[in-house]
Amino acid sequence: MKNIFVGNLNVSMTENEVRELFEAFGCVKTVTLVKDRDTGGARGFAFVEMPNDGEAERAIERLKGTVFGQQTLTINEARPKHQELNGKAAIERRERSRQVLDTRSHRKHRY
Repeated sequence: MKNIFVGNLNVSMTENEVRELFEAFGCVKTVTLVKDRDTGGARGFAFVEMPNDGEAERAIERLKGTVFGQQTLTINEARPKHQELNGKAAIERRERSRQVLDTRSHRKHRY
């Protein structure tokens, strides 16, 4: 089972349209179009699960960089969520973000 990240989607795209795009390469288990918590509108990316790894790889290679809905798609295998939330790299990213925010607020108050 491969989970595929599909980025730079036109916000007007539907789950069915994304499903049809990937079904040309094989069986699609799920399509999750990510929506904004506050507005409920699409955020411009989705996740597609394909049970057959070979079909998923073929879809990634063939669809990467193609234009769909007037947008050039970004497609690659999704990283597991737990890797983004845990581990040394995530802690370092959070620390860098805090430093940037501190610097920005410091600059803001200096003037």
